[in-house]
Amino acid sequence: MPSRRPASARQVNALQAVGLLLAFLLVATVGGVLSAGLFMPAVASTSALTKTSVGMFDNLPDELALPKLSQKSFIYAADGTLLATFYSQNRIVVPLADIALPMQHAVIDVEDRRFYDHGAVDLAGMARALVKNQLTDSNQGASTLTQQYVKNMLIQAANQIDDPVARAKAINDARDATGVEGYARKLREAKLAVTLEKKLSKDDILQGYLNIAQFGASVYGVEAAARHYFGVPAKDLDYLQAATIAGITRSPILYDPERNPKKSQERRNVVLAAMLREKDITQQQYDQGRATPIEKTLNIGKDRQGCVTADDSVPGSAYFCDYVTKIIAQDPVFGDTKAKRNNLLYTGGLSITTTLDPTMQGLADAAVKGAVPPEDPSGVGVAMSVVEPGTGKIKAMAQNRAFDPSPEPPAGHTAVNYNTDQAYGGSSGFPPGSTFKPFTLLEWFKEGHSLQEVVAGSPRTYPMSDFHASCTGFGGKPWKLGNAERSPAYMTVQDATKNSVNNAFADMATKLDLCKVFQGAEELGVHKGDGGKLGIYPSNVIGTDSVAPLTMAAAFAAFSADGTFCSPIAIESVKDRTGKSLPVPDAGCHQAISPELAHAMAYGLSKVWSGTARNVQPLPDRRPASGKTGTTSANEDTWFVGFTRQLCSAVWVGYPNSFTPMHDVTINGVFRRYVYGSTIAAPAWRAFMAPASQGMPVEQFPAPPSSMVYGVQVTVPRILGMSPDAATKTLEAAGFHVKVDAATIYSSYPAGTVAAASPGPGARVTRGSVVTLTVSQGAAPPPPPPPSPSPSPTPTDKPGHGGGKDQTPPPGQTTGG
Repeated sequence: MPSRRPASARQVNALQAVGLLLAFLLVATVGGVLSAGLFMPAVASTSALTKTSVGMFDNLPDELALPKLSQKSFIYAADGTLLATFYSQNRIVVPLADIALPMQHAVIDVEDRRFYDHGAVDLAGMARALVKNQLTDSNQGASTLTQQYVKNMLIQAANQIDDPVARAKAINDARDATGVEGYARKLREAKLAVTLEKKLSKDDILQGYLNIAQFGASVYGVEAAARHYFGVPAKDLDYLQAATIAGITRSPILYDPERNPKKSQERRNVVLAAMLREKDITQQQYDQGRATPIEKTLNIGKDRQGCVTADDSVPGSAYFCDYVTKIIAQDPVFGDTKAKRNNLLYTGGLSITTTLDPTMQGLADAAVKGAVPPEDPSGVGVAMSVVEPGTGKIKAMAQNRAFDPSPEPPAGHTAVNYNTDQAYGGSSGFPPGSTFKPFTLLEWFKEGHSLQEVVAGSPRTYPMSDFHASCTGFGGKPWKLGNAERSPAYMTVQDATKNSVNNAFADMATKLDLCKVFQGAEELGVHKGDGGKLGIYPSNVIGTDSVAPLTMAAAFAAFSADGTFCSPIAIESVKDRTGKSLPVPDAGCHQAISPELAHAMAYGLSKVWSGTARNVQPLPDRRPASGKTGTTSANEDTWFVGFTRQLCSAVWVGYPNSFTPMHDVTINGVFRRYVYGSTIAAPAWRAFMAPASQGMPVEQFPAPPSSMVYGVQVTVPRILGMSPDAATKTLEAAGFHVKVDAATIYSSYPAGTVAAASPGPGARVTRGSVVTLTVSQGAAPPPPPPPSPSPSPTPTDKPGHGGGKDQTPPPGQTTGG
């Protein structure tokens, strides 16, 4: 600071109090605004006047809590890349040491030239301003910088009131006004200023003022002003730039250089004159400054805020950014009311570090937009959520749309986040179709079944009585269920899983408690996109409730992470304006299923590449991966959810605004008769996972327990000689499926009884295997008598000649066809 040093803080004495009150009365009286009822009671002596004046002054409020200044908050990617900025006031608080001396000089010279010489209230300045205002058309102010600081603090505190009515009143009370109320407010400011100078030094007050004052239509504090108008920090401002900024506070809108450069230049020149008067600049600097057009000095920055800016830094990250803001607005960890949580984001000066990996985000964005471009005439949407198993960290979140919060966005634009729940982005999720089947498989394992057990896969109609749900009841019409492809009547659960056979999973469900199937899904975080619980009814086994892609990614990640489930998290850390770490939502990682179950699930889902996703190339480096395709009943929504040991990704493809079949449609230039999970979703998954996994160790999934793969070995009971019905009941009671061969055989068993079984009685086989029964025709009839001897062949009837239809082909040849 220059030679003008701060005077010590003063306490108001009797003479000052009298002066303040007399100045107030004089100004009010000359203004003609005091009515008779506002005059002080008559007093008989100077001592009485002094006593009364001091008393009235002391009765004014003198407590002013220093409000926290509204500051920008910043959202960063995991590597520190800035995604977005949020603020209600564009302000960056800095210490006085980081504000250039010319800036300090300019403000003092034009606003309060005797700042370091007088107390909180400048009585001489008040009298001088009063006289000048009465003798001329001037409207000179008499507030000191301390008083102006008080006024700004009152406005700042008022802006932080939650109740809108109370907030508006407090703001109005803090602002200048004409008439008696205005003078009363001035007197209150004076009292608060006196109190403030008891607590703070002059340098502290100057620092506070330079950080709180408004320097433009939407710019607060000199640091933000320096960056906005000139592209430099406040510590690097020169005298001409400082004069421009200092001139704005008189009327932040009128003198805003960006909005009104002509008026701003005129005001700048007034400040230059004040700086010359106080010898803070030379005559040459003054002359050069006045001769410089203000437009030549400006370098206006773009103070864009909000998530629309995130895509400029990391492609497609705006939706993730928006998801982060929704978490802050709703999670009680950031405040006990929504208003407080929003206020924290827009005024709290937070530094929010997220889990987003910029490289993975770029790859995910390219994968979904490569699958279906944003403005593709089909209108088909694609969304991808990527979660790290074992931590719940969201590494990427992409969709084939441009983030656009405008009321009527054009085609290919939207603010709705397809990856998240309705509460966090507007979408209510999408039916997962066959990607929900693994939760039936999970309960299948829990109840002691295996992949090698056999289930019935033929299309059929299921009466509701076939299903059991211990926690609820359901009725309704029988459920007629078909398969997407032709399937054998019986198949192993492993084959049913890799080929995604609807009826096979329905058959599995008839052997389980449906309540436990859905409970198991909920224990892995699965819930409806609107926040509700999953419906417990048979058809939901094949995924009819709408679920968000992020939810599915988090659930499947537990299969990769040895059974550890983590709620998806987007925020790594939050620091406040002081650098103090604040609490953040926790992933709540815990052992949701046993490692053995997780390993069995990973193994069972690893066969998808030879099943429904056989058209998708395996990942490079022979990296193990597991997953599941999903397609709803009429191809309205298609999915692929898959994972390696390090990443789990869920991809959804469909029409975002309607439940419309993807039949006979051209998507990304290719005509599609039908769209399945393996058509677009699975290739998009690979398009991301292959490059995203590059450089990561190639990790194998742990081996599953043999009992969950091969099942319990049981003995085929003795059923030969029983009627087919009795044998069937015996075998089914032992856990076998039964098939009766259409052909019959002669045997020693009575006709109509079981003559043979495959595998036969006493064999040790997997529980749930199919036992094929062959029925006896009874004892074989006696052999027929031998035929009469044939006559000797004639020379013209030699073997190998004659009618060719009955010829036997030479060894090694076939009959063709």
